[in-house]
Amino acid sequence: MKARTLKKDKVNIITMGCSKNLVDSEVLLTQLKGNGIDATHESNSKDNNIIIINTCGFIDNAKQESIDTILQYVDAKEQGVVDKVYVTGCLSQRYKDDLEKEIPQVDAFFGTRDLPAILKKFKADYKHELVGERLLTHASHYAYMKISEGCDRPCAFCAIPLMRGGHISRSIEDLVKEAEHKAANGTKELLLIAQDSTYYGLDLYKKRRLADLMSALSDVQGIDWIRLHYAYPTGFPMDVIEVMKERPNICNYLDIPLQHGSTSVLKTMRRGTTREKQEELIHSIRDIMPDIAIRTTLIAGHPGEGETEFQEMVDFVERMKFERLGVFTYSHEENTHAGSMEDIIPQEEKEARANHLMSIQEQISFDLNQEKIGKTFKVLIDKKEGGHFVGRTEYDSVEVDNEVLIDASKHYCRIGDFVNVNISDATEFDLYGEVIS
Repeated sequence: MKARTLKKDKVNIITMGCSKNLVDSEVLLTQLKGNGIDATHESNSKDNNIIIINTCGFIDNAKQESIDTILQYVDAKEQGVVDKVYVTGCLSQRYKDDLEKEIPQVDAFFGTRDLPAILKKFKADYKHELVGERLLTHASHYAYMKISEGCDRPCAFCAIPLMRGGHISRSIEDLVKEAEHKAANGTKELLLIAQDSTYYGLDLYKKRRLADLMSALSDVQGIDWIRLHYAYPTGFPMDVIEVMKERPNICNYLDIPLQHGSTSVLKTMRRGTTREKQEELIHSIRDIMPDIAIRTTLIAGHPGEGETEFQEMVDFVERMKFERLGVFTYSHEENTHAGSMEDIIPQEEKEARANHLMSIQEQISFDLNQEKIGKTFKVLIDKKEGGHFVGRTEYDSVEVDNEVLIDASKHYCRIGDFVNVNISDATEFDLYGEVIS
């Protein structure tokens, strides 16, 4: 009698949402593979029989995309294409009870801090020796580094504390160890991320120690760029800018979400600041580091934003001339403070306001980019796309900012290398240049 051959499980992790979710997926991937489990990230292979979906629950569009993805794989399960579907991440954390009722075909739902419970499903253990040794799901020359988890801020519009819990900093020692491991494996750029990087260290060390962390990371051999994201403006530690100025491998770049340019709306948002204080902060940062690229995000259509308040935000953008800007439309989130307010602005009007802000920013970005023509910049090559090698300057982060395009028919570049590029032309969001020796 012929013995039956058991098919070995193959796990595919699907990531929705932001870079913080991507880091969680990379940690999960590392732990699974460290336990001898065959696991991949967003593989196109047809032989993956277990799917783990790491969901996003930030705004309506992201939530719908996560739900659609769950339903896609539930359908695949019902057709016998996959055996099991597990769901984790922010959406699962926030709506676990509702999801279990609505989509019972999912084998299990997990929250944002349930990694050990996920591993138990595979009879695997959390391996502490793998902390800091995270497998990357993209090109290895850059890596996101999550310096803390959760958030203690009371922002009216935000559901992140409901999904991610309170702020927990990782120790400087653990982060340095991770950076050393990354550098040994070819990583040249660290992108520091958190729900609120400004708060870093207050829970562990009883004081803000973001500047100390950045100094320690900049001492790691092999790390050429360190880039700071998601710095909350209220209580921003200015010693961070001093360290940025002193250390050549800390990028002259700051991602600082300001969210609005009207003091009355900022009060409604519970941001703990005013438009005047925000402007003073940006001026202070630029006084210390004139050569800094500041990225911010704004929300259009928040409750309390009338025509007057929106015009204040327009004036704010025109006055501040941010090097980088993104605009979200307000998403009404249940169980948030703003969720109890009336959401009276139609979606079409929110989008029109967001588009108006971005049209202003396009001109600002175009003017700033024109000033770069004829100048030479150190560029990190990320990929080859079509007929161009595509890279970034220290003033640009991955996926969200300007790119430098180099004609591949004239120049050869290796992915992950730094090259010097003289800028020959520029549009609103792209630079074109020639590699020089």
